[in-house]
Amino acid sequence: MTIQKEFILRYRGSEHVRFEIPSAFCTAGAADALTGKLLAVDGIYRVKVYRSQKKLAIRYQETVHDFVGLCRLLFRIVGDLEKDVLAAVKPKILQAARQRVGDRFKNLQAFRWFGRKYDDARETLQAAKIVGKGLTQPGKFFKDPEKMVIDFLNDVLVLFLIRLHWDHITKEWIPRPLKYRYEWMAVFYMIYLLMRSRRPR
Repeated sequence: MTIQKEFILRYRGSEHVRFEIPSAFCTAGAADALTGKLLAVDGIYRVKVYRSQKKLAIRYQETVHDFVGLCRLLFRIVGDLEKDVLAAVKPKILQAARQRVGDRFKNLQAFRWFGRKYDDARETLQAAKIVGKGLTQPGKFFKDPEKMVIDFLNDVLVLFLIRLHWDHITKEWIPRPLKYRYEWMAVFYMIYLLMRSRRPR
């Protein structure tokens, strides 16, 4: 099916016709090219492309062109422009199709679940890096097994508390520290206890 067949006659009056046109000719470049080609023809004195309504209005002189001749002329002009117009529109159509497919994947329940799990894993890794700074030399802990176990459990507890309150810390505690001053006091006290437990006896 050629694109000329998508030009559908919607109105025919005295020296005035209107066509419904395909979306490919409703872009700014295609509409300007079609308008320029038609106005360059003798006997056609007004051409208007209504891009939002997908309509083409032509006013012409019947003494120069009859209706059949005008349709043949339009058919030939559209055929000449078809290759360039479709070449310009095709990338936009492909991009829109990819966007629709991407939106559908994003809306899938499984995709959202994996997204949440990825965020949780990333936040846990960040918390683990904070706690892991004290474990850069693990060999020294084996000299005192009891202290090693206590330090390990303390690290696990700190990691769990950071992960549990991560959203509150980043979204509420940091923006409004005065409102959550008691929570910050508990955090500082916990850090003090952690540092105190790491000091050599």
